[in-house]
Amino acid sequence: MQYKSSYIITIQFLGFRFHGWQKQTNVKTIHEMIDKTLFFVFDHHSFKTLGVGRTDAKVSANMYIFQLFVNEPIDKSVFLDKLNSNLPNDIKANFLKKVSKSFNIIQAPKMKEYLYFFSFGKKNHPFAAPFIVGLEEDLNIEHMKKGAKLFEGEHYFHKYCTKPSEKTIFKRTIANCEIIENNIYTANFFPERSYVLRVKGKGFLRYQIRLMMGVLFQLGKEQLTIDFIKESLKEDNDRKPLKSIAPSSGLQLYSIILKNSEHTN
Repeated sequence: MQYKSSYIITIQFLGFRFHGWQKQTNVKTIHEMIDKTLFFVFDHHSFKTLGVGRTDAKVSANMYIFQLFVNEPIDKSVFLDKLNSNLPNDIKANFLKKVSKSFNIIQAPKMKEYLYFFSFGKKNHPFAAPFIVGLEEDLNIEHMKKGAKLFEGEHYFHKYCTKPSEKTIFKRTIANCEIIENNIYTANFFPERSYVLRVKGKGFLRYQIRLMMGVLFQLGKEQLTIDFIKESLKEDNDRKPLKSIAPSSGLQLYSIILKNSEHTN
């Protein structure tokens, strides 16, 4: 179906009760909730939505973008308020902009930044579970910081991908990868000290960041060495997928920059 107008809409969501963005059978997803709400707002099904990419179950987003195709023009002054008043409290729409009909949110060049929040040393308050992964073991955080920097640059991520297709491109470039103390989110039920893995790149493989975080957790526990990470990123690595994947609840899609000025964070 050909639609007359196209818009991009930025949203935030807490992913803890959802099975990611993409619609699936018999589970609750962000995409399903968005479409149900839009049907209520428009009172018809003559629209289409397209997300900027998939997210895993329980993964949250400080910023996510979807493209909306419709036939009638949207009144910006009232649309976001009406959309937000009908969305559940764990999803919020923040921004709307009209784009060309030829624009495609999936194919558009973009830069994504992911954050992974974690703490260690003792069990966290249960209220922190949707935001931070807490490990009760002690971690060598300085080793983990050094290990994180090894992911920066152009590498071969065969070992950091789950169920790739025949067309999967494993040679990827990570613009920035570092572990820092968390001063982004605070709450009285958060641990006294927590940390963030910050990763920026144009695109990521399925479970890539969680597998990277899993390796860094193993490094922090001194179950493997810095040299293991170096070898795992070489072109001649054994290409066997890693098994240690970090829990999804600590991961957050923090920001997206669409190139060519359609929208920037």
